[in-house]
Parts: sequence; structure tokens; C-alpha cells
Amino acid sequence: MRQGYRMVGLALAACGSLLVASAQAAGRVELVLVTDRDAPLTAQQTWVRELGQAGIRNVRLHRQRSTDRVEIEVRGTKDSPLYVVHGTLDSRGDIVLPGGRYRRGQAHRVATWLDELARRGPPESREPVVAFGLPRSQMAAARDDLTPAVEFSTKDVARAEVVRRIVRRLQLPVRMDEKLLAEATDRVAEELKGLSRGTVLAYVLRPAGLVLVPRMSDAAGPEYLITTSRGQREIWPIGWTPEKRRQDLVPKMFEFLTINLDNVPVAQALDAIGKRLEIPVLVDHSALARHGIDPEEKRATVPRGRTTYSLVLNKALFQAKLKSELRVDEARQPFLWVTTIKPIR
Repeated sequence: MRQGYRMVGLALAACGSLLVASAQAAGRVELVLVTDRDAPLTAQQTWVRELGQAGIRNVRLHRQRSTDRVEIEVRGTKDSPLYVVHGTLDSRGDIVLPGGRYRRGQAHRVATWLDELARRGPPESREPVVAFGLPRSQMAAARDDLTPAVEFSTKDVARAEVVRRIVRRLQLPVRMDEKLLAEATDRVAEELKGLSRGTVLAYVLRPAGLVLVPRMSDAAGPEYLITTSRGQREIWPIGWTPEKRRQDLVPKMFEFLTINLDNVPVAQALDAIGKRLEIPVLVDHSALARHGIDPEEKRATVPRGRTTYSLVLNKALFQAKLKSELRVDEARQPFLWVTTIKPIR
């Protein structure tokens, strides 16, 4: 039986319909199919069998009438809506629903569409989906949950322990395989206290090959999945592109001053500039390791002269085949993201 629907053996004899109900859904869905006069008999038999295999039972078809239309009729109450889906089996043997045309062999897609209708209601009444398959309000709930600052020190703390401590503070449920986390035995090098939970969690997970993915749960609410990055199209980012101009976000970065770097380790230069700018510096350790770049060993020279920290960063990092980007966390606090010029493939 298809998960998400609990099929009940009820059919309205007057029109030959299927009643689909879900204990977890916001509403119930009733599917009414009418057949075109030229619809192949074999198509009717095939659809009854395939819909049954998809978990949709007791399908009854009746001949088309002039008053029949393909539509979603909303009945019931606000707290317990009933969505009556009127569809047709046309002369080509396809099922036509408000959600589209379905060919034989696509009964699972019909069931998926019905499930979404039961959970989210008709398309015109739904919130727009903005990211991760989440409606705007649920995406906002996830972002609000990930916005508070990390309140404990992370420097030299075991990576797995940092993840667990952040997870314990989240309001939304989290699914993760402890075996994956147990493999993260190293320690976090940076002090990330004060940055938001979402940015810190995404950053700490990355070197372990793990990612944070908000998603809809089986209970029709948002949850987080911590999993491997393999095959994930959308992942929670390590910071966001700022809405403000960089000059307004970190003015010190663009003020002119006299600077001289003479064969200085890039890691030392980064640390010094981060302290002068009073913003955290987050290094993409995964990308650096992939390309064999060690900022402790790479050295940079920038001749003495009037310049800005922004220009010095560009020149020093370029000599190590690195680049920087100004980002903000979920609370819109700025930080410097340092990664390789050549991306990870």
C-alpha cells in the first residue's frame, strides 16, 4: 500500500468513485473518473489494475455526460476538507486530471498527485514553494530555527560533538545516521561561537562530507536531514549572499591604509586581516585538501603601499590559488569565506 494514503473501501454508487483518505493529511481526496465513449475497453481494465497496484482501490468508471468537467471540487469544512477530483479517461486511453495527462504505466504519478492534493490542497490555494520543496512559511520556520547564535566555544572541540550540541538546540526534528557522524573524529579548528546555527552546522558538516537538508517529513511538516552530500541537489549553504553592499556591510574592508606583506604565510595573513576587520574567517578545508593547498605553507608578498584590505586579500590569496567572498549568516552577520579558485568537481 502506498505510504501517505490509507485506502478505505468506500465508493459512491451514484457516480462510481474512489475515496482516498490519509490519517496524516489535511484533507481527503475523492477521485471520480468518467470514460469517453470512444475510450478503449482494454484501457479501462488496465487503469483499474494499475491504480489498484498503486494503492488506489475500488475504482469505478461511468460514461461521460455533458455536465462532466475536469476540475477539483472543494467540499467539507476548513478543518476537514474533501477534495473531489473529477477526471476523464479519454479516447486515447489516457487519464486527464486537473494535474495533467497521465498515460498507462503512470498510476504512481496519479497517486503522488492525489497525495500532494490531500496534504496541500488545490494548487491555487497553496503557498508558493521557495526552496527544498518547502512552502514559504515552512522555509521561514526552518530559517528562524537556524538563526540563533551558537552559544558555546567550538575551537578544538570534536566535530561530532559540535554537531550534536547544535542539533539538541533545534526546534524542528532532525534525522541523521549516527554512524556517519561517528566517523567525524577530528576537531574544529575555528572559533565559531556567535555565528548562527545554520551557518556553523553547514560549515562543520562539510569537511566530514555531510550536508544539512531541510525537507518535508512524512508527518507533513518540515524536518532536517543530515546525510552525505552524494546525490543532494539542494543543501543548506554556508552563509548567504548579502543584501547590503560590501562597502556598507564591512566598511573597514575598503578603507585605504598602508600595508606591507613580505613572504608571509597565507594563514597568518588571513588571521591578521580577520582580526582587523573583526569578522570570522571560514576556510573551505574540503576544497583546499582536494587541491593540495596548505595555507600554512603557501606564502604571499604584497609590496608596501596604500591599499585596502579587500585588495590585499585578493592579491595574497591569488598567490595561493585561493579567493575570498564576503557572506552573511542567517542573522545577517558578515564573515569571510575562503575557498579555492578552482572549484571541486
